[in-house]
Formats: sequence, C-alpha cells, structure tokens
Amino acid sequence: MDGELSMRDNILRTIRDKSNLQTQVFDNTYDVLTQLKDVLHEMSAELNDQLDQLDRRVRIEYRDRGKFEAQLNVGADMLIFSMHTNVFQFNREHVIFQNSYVQKNKNNSYCGMINIYNFLTDSFKYNRNADEGYLIGRIFVNRENQYFVEGKRQITLKHNNFGTAVIDKEALLNIVEIAVQYSLEFDLLVPPYDSVKLVSVDQMNTKIENSKMQTGKRLGYKFNSDDI
Repeated sequence: MDGELSMRDNILRTIRDKSNLQTQVFDNTYDVLTQLKDVLHEMSAELNDQLDQLDRRVRIEYRDRGKFEAQLNVGADMLIFSMHTNVFQFNREHVIFQNSYVQKNKNNSYCGMINIYNFLTDSFKYNRNADEGYLIGRIFVNRENQYFVEGKRQITLKHNNFGTAVIDKEALLNIVEIAVQYSLEFDLLVPPYDSVKLVSVDQMNTKIENSKMQTGKRLGYKFNSDDI
C-alpha cells in the first residue's frame, strides 16, 4: 500500500512539475512571438518608407496570420514565422548538451519553438498548393527566456551562447534581418531537366491554371541544414 501511494505521489509530482515547466516555456515563447510580430510590423513600415525614395513598385507586406503565425512578404519571397504549440526537449546527441548552462540544469533545455519558413510569394498568390517552402531557421526559447537559433549557417546562434542572454526585440530584429537577407540571396534555381521531364495529364488539366507545375527554390536538389 505504501509503495502504491509513493508511486502515485511520484506521478502527481511529475505531472505538477512538468506541467508548470511546460506552461512557463509556452508562455515565454508566445510572448516572444508577440514581440516578433511587433518587430515585423515596425520593420515593414520602416523599409516601405525607405523604399518610397527608391522604387514605389516594391513593397514590404506584413500580415498577422492568426494566434501562432506571422508573415512577411519581401518581393518574390515570403517568410512565415510559425510557433509550435508544444514544448520540446533535444535528443541526447544534440550539441546543446555540451553547453554548461544546460548541463547545470536539465530543465533549461526544454524549449518552445518558432519556425522560419521561406516560400515564394507567387506560390500563395496563384494557389500553387504543390509548391515547396524551406525551413531556414528556428528559434528556441526556454523557461528563463534564454534563446538559441538553429538553421542555415547565416542565421545560427552558436550553442555555447545559450544561457548568456535573454531574447528581446533587438535580438529578434537581428534574426529577422538575417533571415530576410538569406532568403533574398537564396535564389530560385532552374530544376534539373530529368526531374521535370515527365508531367501527368491531370497536372496539365488542373483547374488551377497556374498550378500545373510544382515550383521550389531547390526543386530537384538536396536542401540540408548546415551544421551548427
């Protein structure tokens, strides 16, 4: 009987502790997303003011896509910032576990996640539902608002910096600017001939006139995340 009560006490304690931890991480990540939306809105307005002096045909468009997403259109590119509603733990082989901040307290490694995707603006404009977007980065936020950025080399924050700074608007602006710059330089490549040489009758007869062929910046090529 005592053993059963002890086991139940352990279960209740685990539920309480883990729920509190996950709730704190979720709330922090959501607060970061709210700040990120402000950064995107302000940045788009400032860039449009500057573009008015250069070329009025080019516009930066910000859009709030709902509770957990935001969108920034920059010319032919679209960046979508999407918060996952779950809290994650890194696998034991992840380089983050080499960090002394994480080694000091395992709870520091539980993080919320905001993904940064790069799509072509035309993919949404013309309802090309088969087009591909690319995950170019993801922001991790923990219970103490410490953050870590993982992805393509240009927008990666080294793991040993995790635990040294709280994420704020200045950090978010830096992440967004680098993500935008990377996307603008991440050009649309002509797909290899052999990867597009066959097309089905259904593809050609699709009701959506502009969705006949799948398009993506690296369609037919490998796209791998750079090492951290």
